[in-house]
Amino acid sequence: MIMPLRTPRLLRTSTLVAVLFFAVPGSRGGAAEPAAPLQVAEGLAIEPFAVEPLLANPADIDVDARGRVWVCEVLNYRGKKETRPEGDRILVLEDADGDGRADRQTVFHQGRDVDSALGICVVGEGRGRKVIVSCAPDVFVFHDDDGDLKADRRETLFTKTGQPQHDHSVHAFVVGPDGRWYFNFGNTGHAVHDRDGAAITDRLGNVVNDGGKPYRQGMVFRCLPDGSDFEVLGHNFRNNYEVAVDAFGTLWQSDNDDDGNRGVRINFVMEHGNYGYVDERTGAGWRSPRTNLEPEVPLQHWHQNDPGVVPNLLLTGGGSPTGICVYEGTLLPERFHGALVHCDAGPNVVRAYAVRPEGAGYAAGSETVVDGATDRWFRPSDVCVAPDGSLIVADWYDPGVGGHGMGDVEKGRLYRLAPPGARWQVPAIDLDTIPGAVAALASPNHHARATALERLGREPDAAHAALTAAFASAREPRL
Repeated sequence: MIMPLRTPRLLRTSTLVAVLFFAVPGSRGGAAEPAAPLQVAEGLAIEPFAVEPLLANPADIDVDARGRVWVCEVLNYRGKKETRPEGDRILVLEDADGDGRADRQTVFHQGRDVDSALGICVVGEGRGRKVIVSCAPDVFVFHDDDGDLKADRRETLFTKTGQPQHDHSVHAFVVGPDGRWYFNFGNTGHAVHDRDGAAITDRLGNVVNDGGKPYRQGMVFRCLPDGSDFEVLGHNFRNNYEVAVDAFGTLWQSDNDDDGNRGVRINFVMEHGNYGYVDERTGAGWRSPRTNLEPEVPLQHWHQNDPGVVPNLLLTGGGSPTGICVYEGTLLPERFHGALVHCDAGPNVVRAYAVRPEGAGYAAGSETVVDGATDRWFRPSDVCVAPDGSLIVADWYDPGVGGHGMGDVEKGRLYRLAPPGARWQVPAIDLDTIPGAVAALASPNHHARATALERLGREPDAAHAALTAAFASAREPRL
């Protein structure tokens, strides 16, 4: 359905145990600068990119090839869902004067249809741009037909997909290097239905729901941009909050434990894998007695000794994990190249996980990149790579997180993370020509690469010759 619109190197931190609501007493009155400097890892510096009143409560972000930050601004959440009668907003923030601070705000869309949206993904550039907004129980595609950063039409892609106003429902989309759309939901997603409300059947002939025939709990998906050729790539997660897809098409996620069990995990997504939140056969929870019960609670929690369960990449303790991306730039120090960068709003941190091959799978180390010990209202909700290779971190900024609570509806921040002295810039990019699109494949920015691939796909013969030449001289394997 399409509708017109009217309107030391490693900073060691003690991990906090997640309870129903991570809360910090006190209040923050007035405007608009961070109260205390955040601690960052060696070789990095952090600066505000945007602060209130330019935005509040950023639940999710995307950064496009022009350096604009697209924001799901959420005020109408749960107990405060009537805060803004006009509805929540999708914002576009940009630095118009080049000083490294956002100074221009455009409201792409506002309405009750995007109340408590948890995911945003920008697809394409200029006229014909699409913006995927995940707002359970719906997934909408907004069309910017004339390229003015204003939504002109709204299309429903999926519906009846998760409980409204629930953090475990449908999350953000991302475009893979194959041009397909990837996304996930947690264990209140339950099922996926098409725009007409009909149940989706995947490529294997299975109805996509969590009823155990065969899928259970949270899942991760892939489909064509029209929603067809639907695949379930992994299942049996609890709340896999966002999926990251790297330049090689490999998928990575975090997953939250039953709060208080110090079992937040990072996963490599092996296609069609079972990830063990419940017993795959019976649906029994991790506390149920079973043969070969693991000795430690975090391992019990994920049924790691059950046959066929994919091993976890990493356990990070207690937390409230949120957005994740893969750093495929070179501006940050070399130890971050190729690392996963992950937000955990519970213990007020952003971490990097350097992944390495191990046996038939992977292992990873952990480094704290941003630590909010000096400001416990710091609640990182998402992270994206900007066109210059810096990181943009969204900060929900609230005294608590989790348990469907929200203490503040006025504040929110975006931070830029880069080496000291690395000035903000938006490199010139040509997405209209074949040579320009090939060059854009080397961008650290995900949107730039995805848009370049879409452009090359429109002229496959010309693209083939240009890509062959580029591959022959490339030094970076991801090109």
